[in-house]
Amino acid sequence: MVSKKDYCFMILKPITVDIDKYPASLHPYLSDANLYDSSCSPDAQVLFIDKDNGYFLKIATAASLEREYEMTRYFHSKGLAAKVVEYLIVREQAWLLTEKIRGDNCTTARYLDQPERLCDTIAEQLALLHSLDHTGCPVPNHTERYLFRAAQNYQAGRYDHSWFPESQDYSTPEEAYTIMKTKDHLLKTDTLLHGDYCLPNIILDDWKFSGFIDLDSGGVGDRHVDLFWGAWTLNFNLKTDQYRQRFFDAYGRDKIDEERLQVIAACEVFG
Repeated sequence: MVSKKDYCFMILKPITVDIDKYPASLHPYLSDANLYDSSCSPDAQVLFIDKDNGYFLKIATAASLEREYEMTRYFHSKGLAAKVVEYLIVREQAWLLTEKIRGDNCTTARYLDQPERLCDTIAEQLALLHSLDHTGCPVPNHTERYLFRAAQNYQAGRYDHSWFPESQDYSTPEEAYTIMKTKDHLLKTDTLLHGDYCLPNIILDDWKFSGFIDLDSGGVGDRHVDLFWGAWTLNFNLKTDQYRQRFFDAYGRDKIDEERLQVIAACEVFG
């Protein structure tokens, strides 16, 4: 489950830092490097280190970074994500340093300017991801966590369907919650997920898949979570929902259950 309140595209803002405030093992990477702030969320700071082939350094609480660290390592073992260079925890503060993946994310103009090709590319890549063996995944219970968090957020009064065209039929939070609770048994836990399958998190190198980033929502869960976000991101980034059905066709229409998509849409309104 992903909060789109903090959704943004990567913007690099030049900054300077006092490297003495960082763990000593990070000093060789920060020293004599051009540094840029590329943060999107108030919950974490992300630095781009322009040195060697490039690095990204994410700084947040250990509790919030642990899952991303584990899933990034796991995806890297499958050739799907950046290599983790350092993961450090000091007094509940964590630093996750990864190598930069070659290429650009899918919000780059050259990709957005060819929407049909982009739609087919991310659909086919998602089908490949979902076909992989998930043995040893460090998050084997994504569906359980996903439903628990949605229920928690409902109880806390969090509700916003304005980001989700699929959820506009839910006139009240109670209506969405009823759909979720009466149909949550339909969701499966049998597929390796990215968890936030959106264009900024998919890196292509001249149209060739290069890797995924921002894997903190990943795990073994229901494929319709990624399908929901794949359709959502095409609508959001291309400013039209006309590619939704094409995306599903390119993924494999026979693998899609509209009723399970409805459950995901109900869960997502709770943030």
